[in-house]
Amino acid sequence: MKHLLISAISALVIGAGAIAATPAQAAGGESHVENIDFSFEGPFGTYDQQQLRRGFQVYREVCSACHGLKFVAYRTLADADGLGMNPDWVRAFAATHDVIDKETGEERPGKETDHFPTVTGIGMGPDLSLMAKARAGFHGPYGLGINQLIHGIGGPEYIYSVLTGYTGEDKEEAGSIFYENHTFPGGWIAMPPPLSEDLIEYEDGTPASVEQMAQDVSAFLMWTAEPKLMPRKRWGFVAVLLLAVFSALLYLTNKKLWAPHKGKDFHL
Repeated sequence: MKHLLISAISALVIGAGAIAATPAQAAGGESHVENIDFSFEGPFGTYDQQQLRRGFQVYREVCSACHGLKFVAYRTLADADGLGMNPDWVRAFAATHDVIDKETGEERPGKETDHFPTVTGIGMGPDLSLMAKARAGFHGPYGLGINQLIHGIGGPEYIYSVLTGYTGEDKEEAGSIFYENHTFPGGWIAMPPPLSEDLIEYEDGTPASVEQMAQDVSAFLMWTAEPKLMPRKRWGFVAVLLLAVFSALLYLTNKKLWAPHKGKDFHL
């Protein structure tokens, strides 16, 4: 048991040192991923509702032209642990999108129970519903479990770094234009820089810098991938608290049962 404990501690120390020394490798090759302190990171972190709303605005006005959110239902925009949008607004917003009814096969205005449309076609990008979990970097998935618990899996940092990692250089290969990006694996990406200074006008008056928009939409995409993150953390805390109380009761019970017998000699 002693040797197992020493081995486990050694593995943790070596793993932690490797992660601290080579964060770029966790992001994939030589790519550079910024470390951003998002509000939802850590065991007690929570979503910043205003940031989620700004991120949704960036997605709606910029990203939705090429990227869908097929796993996100319109009704979730009204969740109190998420964007907390007015249900009437959500219904009106859903109605602005046409969907194909599964029963009749005919086109109709969307309802709050429908999902965001899937964007397909030549030049269209991947669906973003689970991007924040699919594109882990900096903290994982090669990181330690404790490191991921405190800092997160790194998906939002990866998204932020891609959006802000353009150098302004481009090249043409096989009839396609590629843009230099310090974060994207290989250093070149087919997606043109989607953000520019003051590209949109935030509804809450926040200055729309490239960094601000990138951070906001990254937080929003984390919410699309983990909409139940806050309830899960709350229940996890309750579970840990109950386990701690249960462990303390077991210890005290065991101590009381065996206290009268301590020090006595037992002979077969």
